[in-house]
Amino acid sequence: MSLGADMYRQQILDHYKYPRNYGTLDNPTFTHTGENPSCGDEYTFDIKLDDQENIVLAIAFRGEGCAISKSAASMLSEVVIGKTIDKIYEMDRDDILELLGVEVTPMRIKCAVLAEKIIQDGIRVYQAK
Repeated sequence: MSLGADMYRQQILDHYKYPRNYGTLDNPTFTHTGENPSCGDEYTFDIKLDDQENIVLAIAFRGEGCAISKSAASMLSEVVIGKTIDKIYEMDRDDILELLGVEVTPMRIKCAVLAEKIIQDGIRVYQAK
């Protein structure tokens, strides 16, 4: 095992044990829940957008899942603050895998990208209103 991979594994465990932005927001612009039915991971995200409804000012999430999904949700919650919703839409699986920094097996890809999909779906639903 390389030193870099071990460092990323430690980072994943830290985000799993002490997730960032875990909880709820007062008066979010929107709230959206999603799940990975194949493994039971489920999260709800609260997102607060600026007055032009374009930039993420704050985010919080809650729910339960495996180490990969919770760590990805925690890491992503830090990354999206200050980003435009267009930039968040442009994010894909490769961005999440890069954020995690470890090899993710094909069976765990859905776990890794769950938070990204929930946030993107939430934006889509919010914009449709």
